[in-house]
Amino acid sequence: MLREFIVYACPVGKLNNQLEEYFTTTCRECGENAAHQYMPHCTLTGFFQDELTAVPIYIQALDNALKNYLPTRTSQPIIVVDIELKADFHYLKIESIWIEKLIANFANIANSPTRTNQLRLKNNLHLSLAYKFPLEQQQILAKIAKKIINPQAEVSWELRFYERHPNNSWTCHQSWKL
Repeated sequence: MLREFIVYACPVGKLNNQLEEYFTTTCRECGENAAHQYMPHCTLTGFFQDELTAVPIYIQALDNALKNYLPTRTSQPIIVVDIELKADFHYLKIESIWIEKLIANFANIANSPTRTNQLRLKNNLHLSLAYKFPLEQQQILAKIAKKIINPQAEVSWELRFYERHPNNSWTCHQSWKL
């Protein structure tokens, strides 16, 4: 049976605490939007399908890619540039040439004979705060974001390999400190 997998960079530390508070507050005050279906994350690949037996291939490939690029890691490998509060999409803009190179290396070495689709690498990196919300909620969501989230808050990151289950629950098969 095919499973659905994805690779994320997830924040850890004060910024993540602020994001968790933001999601709890917005859910309570506005109800759920599409961003509430996920943990705070920056998407590095699109979803891809493979057999559960292929998980060790991806874990090994991510481990090797990280080892390959760790020597080139800067003190701030992932930078939160700013908060963007557009009419239909709220997010933290993220920049990281380093993580883009690391994930491209992963895609080159993650050779699973049972994967059904290509690995799609993400650029235009961001961390979603809110999307697919009613237009009338835009102002209140923006106000909550400005009040709770400091884009310059202390943060470290983890590389995580997730499986999304049909009931929208998640399994993190492996994580690495970045």
